[in-house]
Amino acid sequence: MKIKTREQLIAKQKEYAASLNSQRKQILICAGTGCVAGGSLQIYDRMKEIIEEKGLRCALVLEKEPHDESIGLKKSGCHGFCEMGPLLRIEPMGWLYLKVKLEDCEEIIEKSIIHDEVVDRLVYQDESLKSYVRQEDIPFYKKQTRIALEYCGRINAESIAEYIALGGYSAVAKALFDMTSQEIVDEITESCLRGRGGGGFPAGRKWQQVLDQKEEEKYIVCNGDEGDPGAFMDRSMMEGEPHRVIEGMLIAAIATRAHHGYIYVRAEYPLAVERLQTAIDKAMDKGLLGKDILGSGFDFDLHISQGAGAFVCGEGSALTTSIEGNRGMPRVKPPRTVEHGLFNKPTVLNNVETFCNVPPIILNGAKWYQGFGPANNHGTKAFALTGNVKNTGLIEVPMGTTLREVIFDIGGGVKGGDFKAVQIGGPSGGCLCISATEDHLDMNLDFDSLKKVGAMIGSGGLVVMNDKSCMVEVARFFMNFTQNESCGKCVPCREGTKRMLELLTDITEGRGTMEHIELLEKLSDTISATALCGLGKTAASPVVSTLKYFRDEYIAHVVDKKCPAGQCKALMTYQIDPELCRGCTKCARMCPVGAITGTVKEPHTIDPSKCIKCGACKEGCHFNAVKEV
Repeated sequence: MKIKTREQLIAKQKEYAASLNSQRKQILICAGTGCVAGGSLQIYDRMKEIIEEKGLRCALVLEKEPHDESIGLKKSGCHGFCEMGPLLRIEPMGWLYLKVKLEDCEEIIEKSIIHDEVVDRLVYQDESLKSYVRQEDIPFYKKQTRIALEYCGRINAESIAEYIALGGYSAVAKALFDMTSQEIVDEITESCLRGRGGGGFPAGRKWQQVLDQKEEEKYIVCNGDEGDPGAFMDRSMMEGEPHRVIEGMLIAAIATRAHHGYIYVRAEYPLAVERLQTAIDKAMDKGLLGKDILGSGFDFDLHISQGAGAFVCGEGSALTTSIEGNRGMPRVKPPRTVEHGLFNKPTVLNNVETFCNVPPIILNGAKWYQGFGPANNHGTKAFALTGNVKNTGLIEVPMGTTLREVIFDIGGGVKGGDFKAVQIGGPSGGCLCISATEDHLDMNLDFDSLKKVGAMIGSGGLVVMNDKSCMVEVARFFMNFTQNESCGKCVPCREGTKRMLELLTDITEGRGTMEHIELLEKLSDTISATALCGLGKTAASPVVSTLKYFRDEYIAHVVDKKCPAGQCKALMTYQIDPELCRGCTKCARMCPVGAITGTVKEPHTIDPSKCIKCGACKEGCHFNAVKEV
């Protein structure tokens, strides 16, 4: 049944909230991509079977269930603690179970659902073996503040009723009936919400520019083309709270008087596409999208456009060109997207996380939002915490939180060695390190602080590296990614990144000279100054930052022909320690090219001219006699 007025929306919120609260227990099984890969959907099916076998009433869909003492079984969005998945949360207690397996389902139902007992072996334990039963008490969650991710992991990701029960679409009603378009834009402007896609451009200023356009036809576009290696913030929001994305876009449409919207999602995110489409269909059925929304006379239609996986389509002009059915390639600016965007019409283009911040700002006010983060960097930021860190996953912290807090308090510290660096902002970002200055660990994570040290937040990928990481190889990896993803339209990016990749490859394979380093610096300056789009202009950032903070590693590669981290295979040599070698001949038998010689029970030797550095001898030696030098 359609919700035709604001009063009906309020009535439905009360009805759905009462139905939700009537459920005796709720089992929220993480159905984000990470946990799905770990088997969470099979756990969901098994839970359903057990609940029915035990004669318990199972509520799968809120809006179709009467008020009773049923057990709510739900596929939620990402809980964030990806390192510990599959995850399962039990409400109303807030218990979180980690690394749940199919064989755990029976015990969870019997103990936690029927007898209100905790399954101790499934709860989180820290290094001191202290147990944490409630999700909010776990150190990983305790220092987080969730605004954009507010409903991720808390509700059935496919249920519009649960979203409405928690106040969903109230911000749309407020924007439609209590505010003018200009008042909405002013509220977003005052909040200092800046684009979370990487550039940090003030959202309110962008909306104002579109509102001021005289064109009748305008568009709202959501950038869900999250292509940075290791980033999955937007994906998790689209999968876990798709109605929050829709509500944010709808408010932007009301603010700028736009009536058409597109969500651009990369095709590699099939679950996000499916859940967004389900959410759009249900919002249409309820009358929250389409014609005459809530009886206001305002119309807004929303469509999904799937990208083909080109990284460059994360750039605004390339994205809109792709939606139009053309090859996604950036264009010269001006004119900008706010003037001539999608179909050559004024367009608001923000990313997923930016739109997810909009509804709470409209409901709670700009002053409330300014209570998070430092001046001109208000609010929170979601990060995908990955790499050599103990607790990988999806986090959201207030702007201005330090790297030390993120890596050591939330992430649990560095894994496999000592902290060396963090790569932030994806291929367009830079590498910050502890070896250059202790201040970097205590630096605030916000747009302005990172810009001062030559880095950027980007979309929010944050890769931690330990002291076994080779920073030259890190720069080569990101340059290889950027070169492969170059659209090829402009010479600086198309040819410059290719030459830089060749130089970095020479350095990591032992052919580098000091001239290689000088040429890398010149090419970095040229590409940054002359590339057509923002992606090209920042393509050299990983090289620039690693040269700035890890120049000694580059010099070691080109002068000493050594990789200090021992990661560049071409620069490694294998030697056999005669003091440790027992002459067992196993290494000689394992060598695929016959580079090892020696007699039985006598120390063996490796011929460096024949050695292909495969490492088979080192792996096979039981006496640790083979050394990398």
